[in-house]
Amino acid sequence: MWVRALQHLCRAGGAEGPLGLREPPGMRRRAGLRSVAHPVGSVARRADAGPDRGARTGDPARRRRAVSAAPSLAVDLGGIVLPTPVMIAAGCAGTGRELAGLVDLRRVGAIVTRTITVTERVGSDVPRVAESPAGIVWETGLQNPGLDPFVSGELLRLARGGARIIVSIGGETLEEYVRMTSALQGRPEVAAIEIHLSGRDDELDRAVLGAHADRLNEIVGAVARMSLVPVFAKLPGACDDIVGLARTAVRAGATGVTLLASPPALGLEATRDRPRIGIVTGWLSGPALKPITLRAVFDVAQALPAVPVIASGGVRTGEDAVECLLAGAWAVQVGTATLTDPAAAVTVAQGIVRRLKTAGLASPAGLRGLLQPPEPVATEEDPVPAP
Repeated sequence: MWVRALQHLCRAGGAEGPLGLREPPGMRRRAGLRSVAHPVGSVARRADAGPDRGARTGDPARRRRAVSAAPSLAVDLGGIVLPTPVMIAAGCAGTGRELAGLVDLRRVGAIVTRTITVTERVGSDVPRVAESPAGIVWETGLQNPGLDPFVSGELLRLARGGARIIVSIGGETLEEYVRMTSALQGRPEVAAIEIHLSGRDDELDRAVLGAHADRLNEIVGAVARMSLVPVFAKLPGACDDIVGLARTAVRAGATGVTLLASPPALGLEATRDRPRIGIVTGWLSGPALKPITLRAVFDVAQALPAVPVIASGGVRTGEDAVECLLAGAWAVQVGTATLTDPAAAVTVAQGIVRRLKTAGLASPAGLRGLLQPPEPVATEEDPVPAP
């Protein structure tokens, strides 16, 4: 039902309030987007922390001047300030060289590198990517040049292009994560670290690293204690308790969480009796993931409203990004869409700007978390108190 109400969000203002919120005929409001009486929504009731955090000043005239100006996309993710909340997700742009000449990386919030491991990985058997009805099934085997060649070569090359760089690190043992974090310390090119936690744990019967709270706590804690830059834990796409894992990561020292890593998948060719990718099983990415991402973002944002949440999975348009912000995300990552449109992250950011202008909002924080859980429905045994 809240989706229907969203369609009226940006209509001309009037009696319904500055956002022009109005309910469709016959709609009974029980849950979803709350009608608000000010241009920055529920976020306006937060502490006065500046426009990038969705706060408002006490002066209505200042608020009107703020929203009449061009919106600012700048966002502070717990210590890393990005000019736009739209990043390129890990793996989809390699280490940046692949996008050279195709997109100005200075116009992207940040680029998350392909996941780097201590030693070089040559990758999986081909084919590595197969189309699915709403995305792709893939398995690259974390192909990358290895830690030392990356730091001395690809990292410097990417920085010269003006990109803000978040390095994705992955491993199979705690020692490998510690070694990579140590090697990245003091590197001015590195804005933040994203911990890839979907690999197999050599010290835990090849289980998924991030799916076990104790192991997650150990790895994130070790990286966070050593790191001089913000650390984001990218949580696995298939887990029983995403909120519990997010709590564990934050308590261990993570600045925020990225939701979600690709869930496991399998593509088959029925007419040829064989798998669609060379290594048989892989991971799912693309538009099919958006509802899963939205649910994870919403649940974690409700439980941990002060923690930066980055939505990753199924974002390919400005509207997709706006939906993630409404669910509680602070920023988004664009992945699969980059494979067909290298400038997708820039296009998505432009879509956010259009929504902000239409709604009269000063920053993306004005949209963040507007979606709220249902209010309890009063019954005869539990009447609504008179005002």
